[in-house]
Amino acid sequence: MGRQWGPSMRVAEQAGCVVSASRAGQPDAGSWSCSGVILSRNPGLVLCHGGIFTPFLRTGSAALTQTGTAFLPGDSCSDDLRLHVQWGPTAASPAGRVDQELPGLCTPQCASLGLEPGAPSRARARPLQPPQPAQLLLLLSCPAFRSHFARLFGADAADQWHFVSSAPDDAVSEEEEEDQLRALGWFALLQVQRGAAAEERRGPVVTVAPIGAVAKGAPLLACGSPFGAFCPDIFLNTLSRGVLSNAAGPLLLTDARCLPGTEGGGVFAARPAGALVALVAAPLCWKAREWVGLTLLCAAAPLLQVARWALARLHPGSASLSVLLPPPDLSAPRDLPLRDLGPPWAAAAVLVECGTVWGSGVVVAPRLVVTCRHVAPREAARVLVHSATPKNVAIWGQVVFATQETSPYDIAVVSLEEELNGVPMPVPARHFHEGEPVSVVGFGVFGQACGPSVTSGILSAVVHVDDSPVMLQTTCAVHGGSSGGPLFSTRSGDLLGIVASNTRDNNTGATYPHLNFSIPITALQPALKQYSQTGDLGGLRELDHTTEPVRVVWRLQRPLSEAPRSKL
Repeated sequence: MGRQWGPSMRVAEQAGCVVSASRAGQPDAGSWSCSGVILSRNPGLVLCHGGIFTPFLRTGSAALTQTGTAFLPGDSCSDDLRLHVQWGPTAASPAGRVDQELPGLCTPQCASLGLEPGAPSRARARPLQPPQPAQLLLLLSCPAFRSHFARLFGADAADQWHFVSSAPDDAVSEEEEEDQLRALGWFALLQVQRGAAAEERRGPVVTVAPIGAVAKGAPLLACGSPFGAFCPDIFLNTLSRGVLSNAAGPLLLTDARCLPGTEGGGVFAARPAGALVALVAAPLCWKAREWVGLTLLCAAAPLLQVARWALARLHPGSASLSVLLPPPDLSAPRDLPLRDLGPPWAAAAVLVECGTVWGSGVVVAPRLVVTCRHVAPREAARVLVHSATPKNVAIWGQVVFATQETSPYDIAVVSLEEELNGVPMPVPARHFHEGEPVSVVGFGVFGQACGPSVTSGILSAVVHVDDSPVMLQTTCAVHGGSSGGPLFSTRSGDLLGIVASNTRDNNTGATYPHLNFSIPITALQPALKQYSQTGDLGGLRELDHTTEPVRVVWRLQRPLSEAPRSKL
């Protein structure tokens, strides 16, 4: 991942672990597991997801939703709870400095992958520490996280959102889904028992980034173990890179791709290097039965603040542990508004409302906004444009141009009644480079509730007709409400295009957020410049009269080599 990620990768891999919960003397009862973060190796403090503890709660999962409850003591779970923590080699361990070629796979679980136990293996596997027993100190949650979650996903929105680690159509009982939803904002603080080897108990103490230290659009590194305790030889501390897509207080979203079992895994920043930003609350989010490609996070700093407060209120033996929890990184900026910290080019994204329809847009001149026709389809219609940066404003405008439905270019142009002061005008790109990092900024997912979201990816394809770009394809996660938003070059900040659509499978009805299409700004810029300078719509009208090859591209069809023949 390059020099930028070296320190963060080392911290993430040394702090990552897997936590397993089972019932004493009941091997057939099954086990539950998730990812976790080793906050400190001495005295062995671990933070993980609280969902694996719901089967053990003495009073059931309803205890997690009691008003004003921020923590529960460890004895809230039944006495038959048995916990184990497993991690990889540390830098202090000789096993952590060299790969060892092993005669077979390390754990019998891997046999279920189709490999025979004891068969020669040419892969170099990482030697893992045996699972170490641990005790539950307390279950904790962040009240602000739960408050923002209820605001954003509660009431009418609850019918559209789905957070369990399975597809909406999978066979999950209502009781299981309700338990998972109640435990969504809950985490657990554990202490590994003293039996761990001394050299494995040495290691760095994790530093924690305060809220506001990481900007929207800033790169993040997620570290978790897909499928939990299943085959940690392969899946332990799997890394995924993304950006901070959006935030509402301690409730964060990232486009780093996580899988079931990574709940409780740590999410780290590139700057400050290796600082723990958040823990994974829900790796899979579904909206209107569609996977949105985003991961729900809970900021780590307020969780640890609750842990310190809770430990101080428990018995004296636990109170002494509160001073051993990692402190916030005081060298990082604190409590700064995310909109002031994000990339400056993201400020050009605006929310466009046309009656009951809303979508995204981009400011291309102080009084000119470009969006999609299907957001503002009627010329002369009044629309309301909301800007979140540098301050929240709403300005009325009028649709001065919208392409016809037969046009392959889905574009509308809005003239504003007032200037959008303080919004930096994006620089239109002149060239496109396949493989370059790009970002989409739009109001998908949350709409107006949290300002625009940022998702990252690469420019995966540039489609040409007669040597002119006519379509851009990216791997950024694009959702309903993102239409009309800007596509930027992450490196230069230049405006590359206008997001028009993502991809839908007509057979299954599934939408693929990471396969989407944008209109190149080079196809629009001459006409926009002409209108901005002279008020002449002639150049924009030409978008309705594109050639048939351009129409074929946007219909996602291959041109026929010869006219089809009748079979009659």
